[in-house]
Amino acid sequence: MNFSPAKWRRHFPLLAAHHELHYLDNAATGQTCAAALNAATAFDTQSRANVLRGTYRLAEQADAAYENARRQAAAYLNAAGSEEVVFTAGTTASINLVAHAFGEGLHAGDEVVLSLAEHHSNFVPWQMLRERRGVVLRLLPLTADGRIDLSRLGETLTPRCKLAAVTHASNVTGAVTGLAPIVAAARAVGARVLIDGAQAVQHGPVDVAALGADFYAFSGHKAFGPTGVGVLWGRGEALAALPPFLGGGGMIGRVTVEETTYAPPPRRFEAGTPPIAQAIGLGAALDWLRAQPWADMNAHTARLAQRLIDGLAVLRGLTFLGPRDLKERLPIVSFNLEGIHPHDACQVLDEYGVAVRGGHHCAQPLMDFFGVQGAVRASIAPYNDDADIDALLAGLQDAVRKLK
Repeated sequence: MNFSPAKWRRHFPLLAAHHELHYLDNAATGQTCAAALNAATAFDTQSRANVLRGTYRLAEQADAAYENARRQAAAYLNAAGSEEVVFTAGTTASINLVAHAFGEGLHAGDEVVLSLAEHHSNFVPWQMLRERRGVVLRLLPLTADGRIDLSRLGETLTPRCKLAAVTHASNVTGAVTGLAPIVAAARAVGARVLIDGAQAVQHGPVDVAALGADFYAFSGHKAFGPTGVGVLWGRGEALAALPPFLGGGGMIGRVTVEETTYAPPPRRFEAGTPPIAQAIGLGAALDWLRAQPWADMNAHTARLAQRLIDGLAVLRGLTFLGPRDLKERLPIVSFNLEGIHPHDACQVLDEYGVAVRGGHHCAQPLMDFFGVQGAVRASIAPYNDDADIDALLAGLQDAVRKLK
């Protein structure tokens, strides 16, 4: 295997400085790589200026760095061109953009298809759209282990469907969605497809051309980049068909007292001063990630996930949320210990230097499906190693002794 987690960990200053930390909350936020930190710092200390505002040298350098970040994001997604990349504040902002802009063209009775596995960021904006426009939300059901049930596509995606919005992978179960049948079913009725890629991008480059969707959203902080920045990729003709979401500077063609014309995408959707330094940092992170040995890295994280699942299986009173095997699954493992609240388990684990998350993980409809209020979640990244898994298992054994 041409990969060393210890060497990879050195690219993350926080982890390099805290050897005692067992960071297993990567589904919430990955640590920031040095490439992102260095690029953002270089902008702020050497070429900080606003974009699209100046004709002086510093401003031109800022423009060049910002647009280079757009090209880097496009390359990571295998987009047709950088004009298909819109910088936003993150996945939530990207989905809200589509819900408002695409939603403006919908009418009462039009249908939007979701699944029960969605994060609140891909659920609540569509409920809000239902309140504004009277659209109907239809839900793809789940199998017993929490995967989206593709056998019900035909009856769920009707000719009234205008958009299917589904997760690329669950932030609770790690289950990867079978997107090809969903895209095909949507195309058959003339519907658009939006994919929430927040959990997928940190596991290697994404080929949006191969996925066949119209929109793809992700956040920088989950892809080992800065917080406060994300990407909405949109197929060229799909973006061009959307009206703007926010109004202000930077997104206009011409403003008169009587009317305003709008810039073409992506500028149409980037009103005001964008997160320049953050976008530059994200571009650098994606460029660095694109060159990594992902086959070896994903084999490494899969091995750790299996080690964790095997270790958990011997604990008394433990139940898993989601698939027990690693087929079409990311290294995200959620579980409960009978009689122990997830928050209490997390506090005991913190005494062992283990950082995991407990709660409903912004997926309450999925928790309702499983019949629980929350769960403990461990999420693995390439910089994790066997010591992280061992510390987690040792801490859980102590939690059982102390709390049951």
